[in-house]
Amino acid sequence: MRVTMSAADEAAIARVRVALTDAAARLAAAGARTEALAEYVPPTRVLLVPRPERLRPLGTVWRLGVLLLMAEGADETASTTGDAAADIQAPSPALFATGSLTRAHEPGRTTFIAASAERRRQLRVAAFRGHYPPGTSVNFDAAPVPLDASLAGASGPVTVHDGEALVRWMPSSPDALTGFDAYLTERVALLVDPPIGA
Repeated sequence: MRVTMSAADEAAIARVRVALTDAAARLAAAGARTEALAEYVPPTRVLLVPRPERLRPLGTVWRLGVLLLMAEGADETASTTGDAAADIQAPSPALFATGSLTRAHEPGRTTFIAASAERRRQLRVAAFRGHYPPGTSVNFDAAPVPLDASLAGASGPVTVHDGEALVRWMPSSPDALTGFDAYLTERVALLVDPPIGA
């Protein structure tokens, strides 16, 4: 279904793309700390041989509060409105809503602990099976945030309303909104120049 947007909303989304590209360049230049991004792969059977669950690597991201910005960037599909050079959009960084986080850990013995604690242990082992070194922070279940017309009135962490891009910094509170530019600037600054002891 095609989403109808105002010119102001289109301009706001374009500014989001530019801001993220600039943020990625600044973070990369500063050597800001990254974390791993992975996809959860449930247990399966291949020719009757069981394969345990694992976290399959997708790349690295910078953690920006409720958002994850992919460090490598992502390929955008070129516009199909024509073959003019102006119709081809440059790649922009991929953005994700923060999902779950675990730390890779070598398999150990199952102990008699609460089910929730055992599940956390299993996910740490799943990250290890994804070939992450022990102790690596691994993000998963991170939903992509499309940088397109679907941002207009979106209910996710980034939304565009009346020509303004906003971040929903508290997912459980729909009205917890702040300006996208100010939020991004603050979060990038915290990674570029982290507080002492962070």
